Amino acid sequence: MTGRRRFLALLPALGLAGLALPSEAEAQSIILQFGPPPPPPYARRAPPPRRGHVWVPGHWRWDGRRHVWQEGYWVRARRGQRYQEPRWVRERGGWRYRPGRWHRG
Repeated sequence: MTGRRRFLALLPALGLAGLALPSEAEAQSIILQFGPPPPPPYARRAPPPRRGHVWVPGHWRWDGRRHVWQEGYWVRARRGQRYQEPRWVRERGGWRYRPGRWHRG
């Protein structure tokens, strides 16, 4: 039995049935079917613009057990693309973390 199958078989016994595991295609997101939404972000001022970079504001991420604050950071800009910030979205009775990503346009 593979590790993943063994883990899935143990979920009901562990009382984690409320946690929906992401498929391999959704490996960059997490669905939480229980508990409160992430806390509101800290109100921190963004630093001055930096040429050739995009500021990613601080945000809450999920570490597998709890929400953890991720400080803001710079990412190198990509020509012809725009950056969509990481965010939490309410979906199917739970919360899904959507990591930041680049879009054409």
